[in-house]
Amino acid sequence: MSAMEQRFLSTQESSTELSEADLRLLHALQIAPRVSWFDAAGILGAHPATLARRWERLHDSGLAWVTAHLKGDPSTMLMVFVDVECEPGRRDTAVAALAAIPEVQTVDVATSSPDLALTVLTRSLAECTEHVLPGIASSPGVLSIQSELCTRLHAGGHSWRLSALDREQIAAFAELARVEPFTGPVPDAAMDLLPLLARNGRVSAADMARELGRSPATVHRQLAKVLGSGLLSFRCEVAQGPAGYPVACRWLAKAPAGRHAETAAALSGLRNVRLAASTTGRSNFIIMMWLRTVADVLTAELALQERIPGLELIRSTVMMRSAKRVGFMLRPDGTATGEVVAAPGYPEQA
Repeated sequence: MSAMEQRFLSTQESSTELSEADLRLLHALQIAPRVSWFDAAGILGAHPATLARRWERLHDSGLAWVTAHLKGDPSTMLMVFVDVECEPGRRDTAVAALAAIPEVQTVDVATSSPDLALTVLTRSLAECTEHVLPGIASSPGVLSIQSELCTRLHAGGHSWRLSALDREQIAAFAELARVEPFTGPVPDAAMDLLPLLARNGRVSAADMARELGRSPATVHRQLAKVLGSGLLSFRCEVAQGPAGYPVACRWLAKAPAGRHAETAAALSGLRNVRLAASTTGRSNFIIMMWLRTVADVLTAELALQERIPGLELIRSTVMMRSAKRVGFMLRPDGTATGEVVAAPGYPEQA
């Protein structure tokens, strides 16, 4: 193990872990990110004011946050995974430059090649190839890049769960998360809500109305349309180490011929999976898991190959940290700084 990896593990292991009560609240918000404290209290057996104070502490310390983002459906936009090799001694420079690009939604810092792994959202292939990828390649500190297109997203951070609640509680919060479907086109005015929801997925209609200079009733109607459209994914994110999963590992994999759908279904059923996507390029799957220890990397690989016979794991990369996750800038310990560089909105795609 390299000295860098040893420092990485030491830093991660020293992070303060979340309490069981914290984890139950966060699991609830992963299922129903906009649930009221009154409704949550009845399921968790706590007072609404207690839950509100607990959330305020977690949010203000950067240990947890709720955000909304475009789903990244390949039928409406382009998701690209970009591996970045940095110039010697200039990785930090590259991280700062790349994290400032709105289309670069996630920046993971690796312990080995590639130096950085990016998740990029763009409007179209033309925009990606003509503007976004050249901008990444020419950023300070970047030596070279290699990209793969996402053809289908099977699992993501929005579907990852902490497993802190029982089945009855999970079902109760899932019922509270239901929204009235909206099938019409989302009005352009309603798209103005997206940046506010990206910054704070629990922001109230009243607060958005004040910021946008609109009536609360108008914003409430617009919010209902946005929520019912299915345009956005809401997620309650957590600081990785304190949540008990300090190790992130990403695999480039190749599914056996004729077993692509079966592989996707199997990956989606694995609890630790944070990302499972079909891709173009030298592999046809990208998989990422959050794990408790480095030893679990081998355990995960064995589980993958046992669950999916014939799956070829082309390359594994342990991530040292995330510098940016779905628009939120992160500190080295994984907590959110409060700064958000959200993806551009795509109103014509709505």
